[in-house]
Amino acid sequence: METLLLVLTIISVSLLFLFEVVKPIVVGYIVGRILYRNHLVRKEPTDWGRDRCSDPTNYEQVLMWKAGLKWGEENKDYCTPVDIMSEGFHLFGEFYDFKKDKTVIIVPGRTETLQYSYYFAIPYKELGFNILVIDKRAHGWSDGKYEDAGQFSHVDLLRWSEFIHEKFGVNDITLHGICIGGSTCSFAFASKDRPEYLKRFVADGLFATFYETFKNHMIDQHRPVFPYCHTTMFWAKVYTKANLTHNGPRYQVGKMGGAVLFLYSKEDIFSTPEQAHELYEKCSAKKKELVFFDKGCHSHILINNPEKYRETIRKFIEETSD
Repeated sequence: METLLLVLTIISVSLLFLFEVVKPIVVGYIVGRILYRNHLVRKEPTDWGRDRCSDPTNYEQVLMWKAGLKWGEENKDYCTPVDIMSEGFHLFGEFYDFKKDKTVIIVPGRTETLQYSYYFAIPYKELGFNILVIDKRAHGWSDGKYEDAGQFSHVDLLRWSEFIHEKFGVNDITLHGICIGGSTCSFAFASKDRPEYLKRFVADGLFATFYETFKNHMIDQHRPVFPYCHTTMFWAKVYTKANLTHNGPRYQVGKMGGAVLFLYSKEDIFSTPEQAHELYEKCSAKKKELVFFDKGCHSHILINNPEKYRETIRKFIEETSD
C-alpha cells in the first residue's frame, strides 16, 4: 500500500509539474491565434470594407479620410471602375485617367481600402500622373481572407501593372506603398517577373519585417512581446505559409533594380529610423534615396509635411524619368 501511495504521489507531482510547464505554452498559442485572427484575417466579407474611416478616434486619420473623399468626389468624372483576376481572386480598383504618360498604383496599409488611397493620390495628380487605387486582396470589394504582407499576394500588383500597361498603354508605372502596402510592393518590385515599365517604388514607412512592426505595436500598447508575437507569427505560417518573421522587405531590397525612394518620419515608433537605414543600405536599386521628415506618426508623414512630401517625390520622379 505504501509503495502504491508513493507511486501515485510521484505521478501526481509529475502531472502537476507538467501542467505548470505546459499551461503557459498552451495559453501562448491560444492567445497568438486570437491575435492573428483579430489582425490578419478577414473573418466576414464585410470586414475591412469601404466607406469607413479605419480609426475615427484619430484626429489626423479623420482629416486624411475626409480630404481623400473630397478628392475622390472632385475627380469622379475621370474615374473608371476596373477589375482583374489574379490567382483565382477577383480584385477591384478605380483608374483615374488624366491622359498622362505615367501612372502610380497606390497600395494602402492593413485594413485600408482604395478610398484611403485617395488622400495619397492628391500629390500624384499635381505631379502629372494617372492614378490606380486598389482594394488589396482580402480588402474592400476584392476576394480573399488573409493578409500575408505581400509574400504571395504581391503577384496581384504585377497583374495590375500588366493590366494598366496593356489596356491604357502606360509604359511608366510607379508603386507607392504605405506600411504593409509597402511590404507588398517590395515583393513585387524585387520579383524576377517585374516588367521594365514598373520603374519606381516609393516606400512610405516601410518596415523590415512584419514581426518587428507587430512587436513595436505590442510594446507601445504595454503588452508582453513573448510569447505572443512569436505564436501570432506561427499561426500566420500555419494558415498562409507566409513567414512574417524571417521574410519581408529586409530580404527583398537586395533584389531590387529600378529606383526606390524611402520615406520615413523621425517620430515613427513602428517602422523605426534604424530599420530605415538598414533597408536603404541593403537596397540594390540602381537609384535609391532615403528621406526623413521631422513630423508625423506612422503613415502620417504626408499630412504633417505636405509640401516637402510632394517636392521629394517630384524631384525623385524627375531624376528617374527618361
